[in-house]
Amino acid sequence: MMNQEARLDYLNHYLLEENPNDEALHSQKGAPSLDEKIALFRGLCNIREPEPVTEQFLEIQDAFLTEWNQERKITSLKDLEEVKPQLYIFQGDITSLAVSGIVNAANSELLGCLLPNHNCIDNIIHTHAGVQLRLECNRIMEAQGRKEPVGKAKITNAYNLPADYVVHTVGPYIDERGVTPLKEELLGSSYRSCLQIADEHGLESIAFCCISTGEFNFPNERAAEIAVQTVQAYLNATKSNLKVVFNVFKDIDFEIYRNILVGKE
Repeated sequence: MMNQEARLDYLNHYLLEENPNDEALHSQKGAPSLDEKIALFRGLCNIREPEPVTEQFLEIQDAFLTEWNQERKITSLKDLEEVKPQLYIFQGDITSLAVSGIVNAANSELLGCLLPNHNCIDNIIHTHAGVQLRLECNRIMEAQGRKEPVGKAKITNAYNLPADYVVHTVGPYIDERGVTPLKEELLGSSYRSCLQIADEHGLESIAFCCISTGEFNFPNERAAEIAVQTVQAYLNATKSNLKVVFNVFKDIDFEIYRNILVGKE
């Protein structure tokens, strides 16, 4: 039975063999540490095209990712405190949440971030889920035949993540023109589309990342206001039983959501 490092060595060898002519990938010298091997694995998966892999690769990858993911503290809904009826706040890594669905802030290609070892949420989710997620997204996009519109949502399996599903949405990008009423409406549409598709598929809970903030430049506080307003309006209008988690990573976002939902202390 393989240990984690042996699995990692197999996976990296397999992925490097797919890129035999890329000297940069093969230039590592000396005996790499375990962390360096994990970084190489991440980078190779990030740049990998959505091409089929062998059953053996999937078996070893899934065993590696299952153990790697479980090395972290996994948080379920029962570990969180309800701050408003059906609403929760969680500060931490969204890929460590054992809920029905987590939301991925995707790009219009819907294939995950292609930048090696980038720290955006799209990259992290695809890394911890496994190559199957990009393959499923690719099938969806090939069937659709065009880029994913802003404000819509698609749902996929979550594969090796502790969640059951990943809901992908493309939020609006804020350029030099700043926030406009249209961009605000599109952000609200992203949240509504995710909630609707979650209900359509019978999900019991969904965790939202801070859609369109960060790489897409939407101001954090206004984005949070739209998120909370849209979710509350949807739950009230539809009488949905969905439990909704607002997932934040930074302290500033935790304070923003806490102030909106609970009030300033």
